[in-house]
Amino acid sequence: MKLVFAGTPEVAVPALDALLASERHEVAAVVTRPDARSGRGRHLVPSPVAQRAADEGIEVLKPGRPRDEDFLARLREIGPDCCPVVAYGALLPRVALDVPARGWVNLHFSLLPAWRGAAPVQHALLAGDEMTGASTFLIEEGLDSGPVYGVITEKVRPTDTSGDLLTRLAFAGGGLLAATMDGIEDGTLQAVEQPAEGISLAPKLTVEDARIDWSAPALRVDRVVRGCTPAPGAWTVFRGERLKVRSLTPQPEHALPEGTDLAPAELLAGKNAVWAGTGSHAVELLWVQPQGKKPMRAADWARGVRVGEDERLGE
Repeated sequence: MKLVFAGTPEVAVPALDALLASERHEVAAVVTRPDARSGRGRHLVPSPVAQRAADEGIEVLKPGRPRDEDFLARLREIGPDCCPVVAYGALLPRVALDVPARGWVNLHFSLLPAWRGAAPVQHALLAGDEMTGASTFLIEEGLDSGPVYGVITEKVRPTDTSGDLLTRLAFAGGGLLAATMDGIEDGTLQAVEQPAEGISLAPKLTVEDARIDWSAPALRVDRVVRGCTPAPGAWTVFRGERLKVRSLTPQPEHALPEGTDLAPAELLAGKNAVWAGTGSHAVELLWVQPQGKKPMRAADWARGVRVGEDERLGE
């Protein structure tokens, strides 16, 4: 089939690569978000998908809005049979959805109807899901509500961050999307309506969502840190400045000094370890990132700032 691929961030590149490697389909063009300013110089930088397409000499379309007439006219000229989508980042209007004969097919990183929305992997970790996966579905005008073509499952590992899990799903999902294109072309795949039960929503996480509540149980604190890493980044406050917590363990690798009982948010720094109290039991901080600095081992940070007695996080 002739395809026009729509995607923007790095997580969409493995799926594009899987389609490019297919001998059955032609990626005639790529649709992506307009160049965004990045870096200290705030220069305009093309998206990772745009850069990958340019490397392959593929036409790149960057509409400000997918309802722009110039974009729609060019899409009709190309005449795609189907438009596979991975994390494009803009809602597609009906006038665009009607262009390809076989529709727009999205690769979504959850087991639909669970976690519909922009941040399915983050919410799966926040909820403590033990199993997640990816789904391909026919895009409708509703939010991730279209009928499903195929799914893959992925076990959530105890130390997974959202970045770890999303990377695995991106590569496995690329194979699923290519196989879905094959099945659509062959006529061997029929999309199945999503069940009405089990729907959950996964809106984009805000910075405030990523603030650590030290009065919560250790298990919840661990989920927030893993679910918000790398973005938006779990954080707390120390001596009035923001401190990102890059990783911790709810089962401390170094035992607390005998007889120590930390209150929620209370800090204790040892020679080789740093602990923080939670609503249940202490966790061990592994990596932190002070404001304006690079990530560092928590023990090195604690030595540098000279954590004192009775100091607390979140203040």
